[in-house]
Amino acid sequence: MSAQRKTMKNGDVGLPSGAFVSAAAEPTARDRIGVWRRRLATIFIGSLALVMAYGVVFGHNGLTAFAHKREEARLLSVQTQQLERENERLRGHVDRLQSDPAAIEHEAREDLHYTRAGEVIITLPKTVPAPAVAPKGR
Repeated sequence: MSAQRKTMKNGDVGLPSGAFVSAAAEPTARDRIGVWRRRLATIFIGSLALVMAYGVVFGHNGLTAFAHKREEARLLSVQTQQLERENERLRGHVDRLQSDPAAIEHEAREDLHYTRAGEVIITLPKTVPAPAVAPKGR
């Protein structure tokens, strides 16, 4: 070993014993540029992450649009079920009109106001009009 350097066990080169190292060693210009580059890169990546997060949440196909689409799909599903029930009811009505003479007669009497010979139809108003109140005069 030389007097100026000594080699550590793991191959690192150390300072000679008794050498003084300043704790506040002055960074070089290259070190300062490296620090600023790391800071700028961190700020850029953080800003990019924020912009991307905003797009994920509020974008055209973001989470809010997904929630609206899911609600719309649920409403359409409910509407489809209601229309299927309505179709079944109408199919049953059509089947009765095609095969049941009593249903045909009922339909003719109720909707078309048909009567048999000698019958008289009396139609009542569906709602009773409110009595008109005359204004009080002086």
